[in-house]
Parts: sequence; C-alpha cells; structure tokens
Amino acid sequence: MSKWRIFKNGLFKNNPVFVVYLGLCPTLATSTGIRDGFGMGLAATFVLLGSNTIVSAARRIIPRKVRIPCFIVIIATFVTIVELFLSAYQPALYKSLGLFVPLIVVNCIILYRAESFASKNRVFDSFLDALGMGFGFTLALLLLAFIRESLGKGTLLGYTLIPGFEPAVIMILPPGAFLTIGLLMGFFNWRKNRGRTAKCD
Repeated sequence: MSKWRIFKNGLFKNNPVFVVYLGLCPTLATSTGIRDGFGMGLAATFVLLGSNTIVSAARRIIPRKVRIPCFIVIIATFVTIVELFLSAYQPALYKSLGLFVPLIVVNCIILYRAESFASKNRVFDSFLDALGMGFGFTLALLLLAFIRESLGKGTLLGYTLIPGFEPAVIMILPPGAFLTIGLLMGFFNWRKNRGRTAKCD
C-alpha cells in the first residue's frame, strides 16, 4: 500500500467515526461547539501519533501475551501529557472537555489502530496511519460541531451568524447529536458503496 493511501484511508474510506463507527462517545459529547470539537480532535490525534509510533517501534520486543496492557500503558502516557498541557496552557478548554480527556485512554480508535496497524507495520507507515485517522476523527468532530453549533446555537465560535435567527436547541442536545451523526454516517457509507459499484461496473 502506498504512503498516500495509508494516510488517506482514515480521512474518508475508513473514517473512524462515519464508516468504522468508533469513538462515538467523545464524538457525540464534545461536538456541541467547534472549539471543543477541534480541541478533542487535536488531543486524540496527538495521542494517536505518539502511541502508534512507540507501539510500532517496540512491536518486536513487546511479548504478544501482554501486548494490550502494554499498549494501554503507552496510550495512557501520551494522554497524561495532553492532560498536563491542557490544564497548564488551555484551562478553559480542559474544563470544557472535562472527563473526556482522560477517557482518551480507552478510546476505541486509538487501541484499534495500535492493535490492527501499528503492531504489524513499520514506524513511518504507522505514523502516517495515525495522522490520517487523527485527521479523520478531527474532521468528523468539526463537521458535527459546525452543524450542531450553527443550528443549535445560531453561532460559530461564539459569533452570531444571522441576527434574529431562532436556533433549534434540540441540535445541541443528545437527540440532535444522534440525528446529525446518523445522517452523516448514511452519507459517507452511501458514497463509499457508490464508489465500489462504479468500480464493479
């Protein structure tokens, strides 16, 4: 597989949220606003990059029977770095994201990529895979946050879009999150299946 295809895989074809359906809990919880969504996306991307790189570099020396606990320790190390950085330099964002920052440790996307890709591939390929999956996760969060914040609050990054616009508050509540992500999942999978059909024809 080419380097570009490894990177591109996580953006659209196997987007971790819209196609593979992983990491839905933080996706739904932190996508009420673009600021929170972007912050969570960057945090998860940093942890993905660090953990994938270390797991790949150490894949030959980690005993297979204890690989999952080892992966979790590696992931937890990078999550701790993110927590310390956010609490020191971005306290408002850290407070807003709350419990979902330490919960990155058990984010399915990160453990899934460590087990299915980084533990079987070279360091640079694993880095590219993490970058693509991280960007795909961030893209999903930003897309959801854009729709939910603009329709549910009538704002973007706190700035009013249309004076007098009456926001649909349901969009920033759990039902709005499920409705939005369901429609986007349907679109992404329709697009993916249409591409397969075109190849068969």
